Amino acid sequence: MLTQEASVFICNLFFGSFPNITLNSRTCRKFYGVKKIYFTFFITFFSFITAFSQTDSSRLRITLLTCSPGEELYSTFGHSALRVTDSATLTDKVYNYGTFDFNPDFYPKFIRGKLLYYLSVETYPDFIYGYQQEQRSIIEQELNLTGKEKLQLQQALQSNARTENKFYKYDFLFDNCATRIRDIVRNNTEEELTIRNILPYNGVSFRELIHFYLNQNNMYWSKLGIDILLGSGLDKAAQNEQSMFLPDYLFKGFDSAYSANKPLVREKKDIYTAPSVTGTHKSFFTPFIVFAIGLIVFVLLGLTGRQWSKKLLTGLDFLLFLFAGLLGILLVFMWLGTDHALCRNNHNLLWAVPFHAVAAFFLSRKTKRANQYWALCVLVYALLLALWVALPQELNKDLLPLIVLLGWRSWRQFKQSENAGKITHT
Repeated sequence: MLTQEASVFICNLFFGSFPNITLNSRTCRKFYGVKKIYFTFFITFFSFITAFSQTDSSRLRITLLTCSPGEELYSTFGHSALRVTDSATLTDKVYNYGTFDFNPDFYPKFIRGKLLYYLSVETYPDFIYGYQQEQRSIIEQELNLTGKEKLQLQQALQSNARTENKFYKYDFLFDNCATRIRDIVRNNTEEELTIRNILPYNGVSFRELIHFYLNQNNMYWSKLGIDILLGSGLDKAAQNEQSMFLPDYLFKGFDSAYSANKPLVREKKDIYTAPSVTGTHKSFFTPFIVFAIGLIVFVLLGLTGRQWSKKLLTGLDFLLFLFAGLLGILLVFMWLGTDHALCRNNHNLLWAVPFHAVAAFFLSRKTKRANQYWALCVLVYALLLALWVALPQELNKDLLPLIVLLGWRSWRQFKQSENAGKITHT
């Protein structure tokens, strides 16, 4: 119940501008009786404002910023950051876990998997300006947190941003700019956070999630490189929350999340919408086309039967096996010599055989050992093609012409060694 003094206060607050109303308790009661519906509305509104101010005195507004994919490979999957607006201190900051230093030892550290990312803090206008320059859209989701939760989250971010805490070893799937936001928000909500299913279909693998973005941007060569370098760990089925390593899925996850029957996202809005692009350029020379052309060239040279074509084929065989061998050595190095967990257990070594790098220099030697080596290679390539769909790792289908070529040229080396052995024996 409102006291008489409170009634007079509310009347003065909402109706004090009316010159014909004498603002005393009797007038207020009379007005209340005549305009009961309107008066009740104002009382309810006033009570709501009072209650809200009592439950959230943090004066903070925390939002998730989701940036659309860019044109470069490192930005193909988008980006996420947290924005904290403090009306008490008049600050507007963006906390960005996707920062790294491009210094002289960047490439050695990157290749070895020892590059450290860190949490940087910048002003909101500076953050927005950078993505506007790159023509990348930005969507904002305001988090529906209590005042206590906002203060806890702000303090956690400030603690993470300290020099002794801000660095972390980046992991593409399990520890990146999106997963860090997912975890810090979850860890600073008082009630358990529930995220509804956001997976496109059951059993979707990490590789399939990544392929969607690469195919969408016609980045077939980048897709091939990723499929060659990253091993079978990328083919594991992604769990619901694990899919949130991608910024778009972090956005979907937060949009579907709730705690104590309260949605995590209060509202969302477009901050910046980039101009629409009519369509990205699709090159005719995809990896499959290039490898298929290479296979056709080898076949045509083999059909001519001329002396010059045989010499040319010998040189091309050297380059083919040397390329496959060096690539295999790189894959072994990425598996055993770096901290990249995703480069382990790589079944591309079934066709990119490291020993080819040595065998390429001994193509002219038709010994028994060479004959056995090439016979084993033919068997491996044949089994690889026969068991293609049953492999625990999804190999890039564009490699098929190249693997057929390697198998065929290995068979030719085997036959030549076998024929040379027969001649020597005779």
